[in-house]
Amino acid sequence: MQVINNPSTSNWKELLQRPIMDSSGLKTVVKNILFEVQQHGDNAVRSFTQSIDKVVLDTLMVPASTITNAGSSISDHLKKAIQQAAKNITSFHEQQVPTIQKIETMPGVLCWRKGVAIEKVGLYIPGGSAPLFSTLLMLAIPAKIAGCKEIVVCTPPRKDGTVDEVILYTASLLGIYSVFSIGGVQAIAAMAYGTESVPQVYKIFGPGNQYVTAAKQFIQQDGIAIDMPAGPSEVCVLADATANPAFIAADLLSQAEHGPDSQVLLVTTHFPLVQLVLEAIDNQVKQLPRRNLAEKSLLNSKCIVLSKMEDAIALVNTYAAEHLIIHCENPEYIAEQITNAGSVFLGAYSPESVGDYASGTNHTLPTNGFAKAYSGVSVDSFMKKITFQQLTPQGLLQIGPTVATMASAEGLDAHKYAVEIRLNTLQ
Repeated sequence: MQVINNPSTSNWKELLQRPIMDSSGLKTVVKNILFEVQQHGDNAVRSFTQSIDKVVLDTLMVPASTITNAGSSISDHLKKAIQQAAKNITSFHEQQVPTIQKIETMPGVLCWRKGVAIEKVGLYIPGGSAPLFSTLLMLAIPAKIAGCKEIVVCTPPRKDGTVDEVILYTASLLGIYSVFSIGGVQAIAAMAYGTESVPQVYKIFGPGNQYVTAAKQFIQQDGIAIDMPAGPSEVCVLADATANPAFIAADLLSQAEHGPDSQVLLVTTHFPLVQLVLEAIDNQVKQLPRRNLAEKSLLNSKCIVLSKMEDAIALVNTYAAEHLIIHCENPEYIAEQITNAGSVFLGAYSPESVGDYASGTNHTLPTNGFAKAYSGVSVDSFMKKITFQQLTPQGLLQIGPTVATMASAEGLDAHKYAVEIRLNTLQ
């Protein structure tokens, strides 16, 4: 990790840049796959799965019986862990269901807003080097709480064409039976445009590599909604002299192991802490099965030292991390000053890992600085809001002249007439 001591604010933008992957040719490849799947459906999906994933698929949909019977090779210990996580995630997200509040803006004029579930949603669950069954929990649970009628899941097949059993067990636990063994851009295309096997959906959720991310951005242009712009995972740790360097090292490595394009950032007001953290990282990284990935990620990562906590907080807000860990004295006080972050973890005993899996909060979060304007996935993400209004005759008598005056001023006489024709029947 690169160490930067008291950088000038004029250099912050450059310092906080995310890793830039070589995307030459990416757009052309992604657009071609999207077009071919849109035009040729299942045949194109099978063809790309064979050429890209080296997997030959007879059928795309996982049989319901396979999902129902999944779990025979999964330990009871893991099953109980998944069940506990599902319970916590459900408890947290159930409180997000919006209530209807009717407002009488003036006598006889009643307005309200109602949350309505998006009918058809698609969930992309990565399944390459690390099958992310936790992401299925994070997406399917709020979708079901919201009331989505159709939930379609796509996840990459293994080399033998089957889907990871833990993902299938999780689907069964949640009552999800529309699961397809499709990965990458072809999965996004299949859900966006529909094929002979895969239903078309209205909104697509889930993380992925740079190709999946690009595909999601392209389908927006065709009217398919996506959860958020999302890229490689990242964490920022804000620490002071009271912090535990071994804890910090473990938190940084927990994100670095995602992949070489991930980024981790340590921001501290205590310079001696940096060396202690770097030594702890050297000791811990040797024990990781994904050591090579973590070490490549660390090459993109930085330790930044600032003399004042106010400056450190400002830098953290500028970075707008996906995950922010406040490993400081009085973390609650500092948290009140955080304006840009996907999810915040307060104190020495709140590792980011708990949010990734089982505390209850959602781990599908904005990355790459998008936390300045985007929120993480919630029940709201699976709903749209419809406004309603209802006027009594007395209400229209009161508000009608105001509307007629405004419409006339804008030169929209038909708007004015739509009010006046009713007023004339009431007077």
